[in-house]
Amino acid sequence: MVETVPTPTPARSGVASPGRGELPVAAVRAYLGRRGLPAGPVEVGLALRELGHLVSDHAVRSTVAALRRESVGAGPLDDLLALPDVTDVLVNGAAQVFIDRGHGLEQVASPFADEAEVRRLAVRLAASAGRRLDEGSPFVDTRLASGVRVHAILAAVADQGTCLSLRVPRAGSLSLGDWVAGGALAPAAAEVLRRVVGHRLAFLVSGGTGSGKTTLLASLLSLVPPAQRIVIAEDSRELRPTHPHCLRLEGRPANSEGAGAVTLTDLVRQALRMRPDRLVVGEVRGAELVDLLTALNTGHEGGCGTIHANSAGDVPARLEALAALGGLGRAALHAQVAAALDLVVHIRRLGDGRRWVEELRVIVADPGSGLCRAVPALRFEEDGSVRRQEAHELLVRRLGG
Repeated sequence: MVETVPTPTPARSGVASPGRGELPVAAVRAYLGRRGLPAGPVEVGLALRELGHLVSDHAVRSTVAALRRESVGAGPLDDLLALPDVTDVLVNGAAQVFIDRGHGLEQVASPFADEAEVRRLAVRLAASAGRRLDEGSPFVDTRLASGVRVHAILAAVADQGTCLSLRVPRAGSLSLGDWVAGGALAPAAAEVLRRVVGHRLAFLVSGGTGSGKTTLLASLLSLVPPAQRIVIAEDSRELRPTHPHCLRLEGRPANSEGAGAVTLTDLVRQALRMRPDRLVVGEVRGAELVDLLTALNTGHEGGCGTIHANSAGDVPARLEALAALGGLGRAALHAQVAAALDLVVHIRRLGDGRRWVEELRVIVADPGSGLCRAVPALRFEEDGSVRRQEAHELLVRRLGG
C-alpha cells in the first residue's frame, strides 16, 4: 500500500548503511560519470572505497539498485505507476506527489530528495523519447515505450519546481458491462449506446479533463463488428479497443530543428487512404476537425472521437472554435456538422471521483439560422432512472425506431 500523508514529506534518496548513515548515491553517480563507468557492482564498490565508505555486499547492492532506479523506466515513480487502478501520477516539485486511483487525487509520500532529482528524472524521460528538455525548451509532452503519457515542465516556468504529469494507459478496454457493474453507466444507457454503434451513427464523446472520455470511446469501439476495419488517429496513443482489425496512427512533434512533425491533420488525411470502415480521432482539438467532418460527409459512416467540453450543450461552440483553426467559417462549419454528426454522448466526473455517463444529445440544425444545437434526448440519473427529453423521438428515429 502507498502511505497517504496529510503534508508533504520528501523521502531521502540515499541508501542506508548500518553504522555509517546514508550512502552517498549522488557522489557515487558523479564519480562514475566523471570516469565514464557503468553502475555495475565492481564499479560501485570501487567508487565507495575511493569515497571513503565501508564496502559491504549490502552497501554495493543497495547503491547499484538505487542508481539503476534512476536510469530505468520512471525511476522513483515506478512503484506508484504499478499500483492497481492508478490512472495518474502528478509531481509538483520534490515535496508534493499525488495519485489518482479513480476516487480523486490523494497525496502520497514523495520519493524525491530534492528538486535536482525530479529534474534529472524529467530530462531523462524526455530524452528517452528523443525530446529535449532544458531552459531553452522548458516543457515537453511525450509518451514512454510503456505507453505512459508524460508531460514535464521545468522550474524555470513552474514556481513549485519541476512538475511531472504521468497518465497511465489502461491495460485493456472495459466492456459496457464493466461500466454498468462499476456504477458509471445506467443499464438503459448501455443498451442505447450498443444501438448507436450498431446503427453506425457518427458521434462525439464529450467531457471534462479526466472524465473518462477516451476509456468510454474504447469501450464503444470494442462493439464494432469484427469484419469492420477501424483506423484511429491520435496525438498520443491512448485508445486501446478490444477489436481484431484496428490500426492506430500516432502523431509526432517536431524535432529540435523544428522538422519532422506529423500532425493529426496529416494522420486523418492518411487514414482516409487506408480504407477505414470507422474513422476515429482520439481527441478533436484543432484543425483536424475540418478533415474529419469532410470524411464523415463523404461516405465514412460511424466515425467518432472525443472532445473536451464541460457540457454537451457546449459542444457546438467548441466545434466553432476548433473549425476557426482550420480556416472553416461559422456557416460552413454548422452545415458540415449538421450533415456529419448525429449525437453527443456526455460523461462527467462526480464529486466522489466516479465517472458517470450523464446524457445523450442529438445534433439538430435550426431551419431558420442554419446553426446546430445539441438538443437533449436522454438523461441518465444516478439512481438508475431515465428522463426522456426534447429530442427523444428524433433519437429513436435515428436508431431505426
